[in-house]
This record gives sequence, C-alpha cells and structure tokens, in this order.
Amino acid sequence: MSAPDRVRVAAHAKTNLLLRILAREHGGYHQIETVYALLEIADTLTVSRTAEGVTLTGADPDLGPVADNLAVRAADAVLAVTGRRFGVHIELTKQIPPRAGLGGGSSDAAATLHAVNALAGGVVPRHELAHLGARLGADVPFFVSGVPAALAWGRGERLFRLPPPPAYPALIAVPPVAIATPDAYGWWDAANPDPSPRGPVVLDADALATWGSVGRLGGNDFEPLVFARHGPVRELFERVASTGPLWVRLSGSGSAVAAVYRTTEDRNAAAGQLGTRGTRLIPTNSRGAPASAPTAL
Repeated sequence: MSAPDRVRVAAHAKTNLLLRILAREHGGYHQIETVYALLEIADTLTVSRTAEGVTLTGADPDLGPVADNLAVRAADAVLAVTGRRFGVHIELTKQIPPRAGLGGGSSDAAATLHAVNALAGGVVPRHELAHLGARLGADVPFFVSGVPAALAWGRGERLFRLPPPPAYPALIAVPPVAIATPDAYGWWDAANPDPSPRGPVVLDADALATWGSVGRLGGNDFEPLVFARHGPVRELFERVASTGPLWVRLSGSGSAVAAVYRTTEDRNAAAGQLGTRGTRLIPTNSRGAPASAPTAL
C-alpha cells in the first residue's frame, strides 16, 4: 500500500500524577521520576506532503520563531533520517494551553514524528522515533510511546508502561500565568544549591488502581516553588482542592491545576463553584486508551 499524501493526528495533553526531581547533572539537565497520564484534550495536526522543507501554520507567534517550534524540529528530524525525499506542511489547531505544564508542545512534536513517518511509508521504527523524540524534550518519548500512562526516569526517556487509572471526568484550571519549564527548574536549582542524592520510589503494582491510591503516590516537587512565586496559582490550587476532587495536582511545572472527579455532575458543579475570575476552565477526561495513530485523509 502506498504512503498517504496527507494525514491527521490528535496530540493529547498529559498530566503528572507524581513528579520528583532526583538530581541535577553537571550539564544542567535534571534527572526526574514521574508518572505520566494522558488526558482527552488534544491539539490536532494535519500534515501534508510538499516538495521540500517544513512549513507551519497555527502556532502561537508569542512562543518564538517557527524554526524553533518542536513540531517543526520533529518533522525535520524524520525528513533527515528518511533522506529528505519530500517536505511537509503542518497545520496546527491548538486546544492545549501553552506553558501550563500540560505538554502541548511535546505532544505536538510526538504527533508530528508519527505523522511524517506515515507520509514516508512508516519506514522509521517506533524505537527510533523515541530516540528522535528524546533529543527534542523530556516529555516527548512518553507521547511517542502512545501509551495512556507510564512511569518515567532519567530525562523522561526511560519508560515503564503502567495500566492507566480509571477514566474519570477531569477539570483543568489554567490561571493567567505562564510558566516556562526552564524557569521552574532554575527555581529548584536556586532552592537546592547542593542537593542530596535521592532514589526513585518503588511503586506497588496497584498504585494506579484507583484515584485514591494515585493521591497516595506523592506530590509534585514544583508545587512549593511555583506557589511561593505565584500567589494566584497557589490560590487557584486551594480553590480547586476545596471543590471535593478525588485527586488534584499542579500539572508538571505549572501553571495549570488538574483535578479528577467521581462524576461529570461533580466536575460540572466544581466548575460552577470556581467560576472564571480570569481563569480558563477546561472540562475533559483522564484517558484510559492509547493515543490514536495518524489517519490518512
């Protein structure tokens, strides 16, 4: 079967059920331990074959030059390893808020790796796509894997697939605060000039069996750092926690707060209780199924 000329793929958001910073490397990178879980909210990418190069429409110009966009870099990486026999145009429809700890840029990159590989006839094996993704960012290998939940170590490239927690209604609360991940790690470095060695947590096999057990896993090392510098984010977390969720956590390095509820009615009541007050509220669900593959158009 011939390779398609145009594909569409969903790029789901993630949240971190647990996030621990284990060490700082001499080169400035950080060793982490985290549990990723997919959410239903997703960006959509339509990727079309062109004569040459990589072009992009739909990206937020406030996030920097197009050449630095992770989706563009991902497309170029696949084109390079497949001999640059063609180019691509990426049409990006954003739903995931940027700089909110939801992994939107990384998920776009992973979706692009799969999409461009589909246009090339699927010649790049998944493990090689994962290697390409690891060069783009710490969250990208998880999104490349397509699994709904995973435990990750190192820079995020060492993954152990986990059964996802039950798919329940979720609410993402995004304050009018943007937090760049390098800034958040800089705050951790400032607070830990000589960090003590930390080892990973050994997870019980049933750690994700219920959202109650997920809540007992531990916290997010970025929470005290972000809350100390951004009072509105701390206040938002406290307000969301007061609505009775089964689980609530700062997502990644923030600024979004993710919460899971027992029923859709509970989630909707929480949204009504919170109101907007400058905050974007996104109703979604935790995802129990793997991410979908690119669809030929």
